Amino acid sequence: MSHHNHHSYHLVDMSPWPLTGSIAAMMLTSGLIKWFHLFNPDLLLLSMAPIILTMIQWWRDVTRESTYQGLHTLAVIKGLRWGMILFITSEVLFFFSFFWAFFHSSLSPAIEIGMLWPPVSVQPFNPFQIPLLNTTILLSSGATVTWAHHAILEANYSEAVQSLGVTVILGAYFTSLQAYEYLEASFSIADSVYGATFFVATGFHGLHVIIGTTFLLVCFLRLYNCHFSNNHHFGFEAAAWYWHFVDVVWLFLYTFIYWWGS
Repeated sequence: MSHHNHHSYHLVDMSPWPLTGSIAAMMLTSGLIKWFHLFNPDLLLLSMAPIILTMIQWWRDVTRESTYQGLHTLAVIKGLRWGMILFITSEVLFFFSFFWAFFHSSLSPAIEIGMLWPPVSVQPFNPFQIPLLNTTILLSSGATVTWAHHAILEANYSEAVQSLGVTVILGAYFTSLQAYEYLEASFSIADSVYGATFFVATGFHGLHVIIGTTFLLVCFLRLYNCHFSNNHHFGFEAAAWYWHFVDVVWLFLYTFIYWWGS
């Protein structure tokens, strides 16, 4: 459009995806409430289709604007960079609230749970089994995603594809182990404040791992299709920043909730 010729900023065209995304989000939250109160997951499962379709088509449009139309100028990328920084900052505060709840309950256990942490009725996980393995997996994935970044900077795209592929596999492996851990748990989210703080904190981190793995998978497909160059790859950088944030949060979770808290 003509306005792109007069300045460095990208004025986005009209798009239906914010509307479809908001409708899908309303279906998701309503479905969660229905599931929690009526034990009926139908609306929750139904909401997955519009959410996934909106993600695919919205990201497709952003990819076209960046890769093929050249609309992501240096000024636009600077705005995207600050947007990602502020988003990750909000996520830090999000997890801060979970750690606040955990320390509030663990440093001064209430009389209702026997003034002990963990409560007598709760058998916590052994931090040197699956949690330690998951720590190794996430730290390894942080190394491989950094390897992929350096490979992109050096225009070594075959090596970048390989290392990013390994990162995606490690993320999926982490998720599968955490799912197994949840299935084997001797306590539930309903078992006192310990179960609540444990499953909310680790569960939301697990959700962030799934989101981060999805980000990296999209970047893997884009990298495979030669969408990134050594001086134009902010989409990958944003995903890598997010993944490092997920790594750091896990280190705090492992240290305080799995190890110290047990």
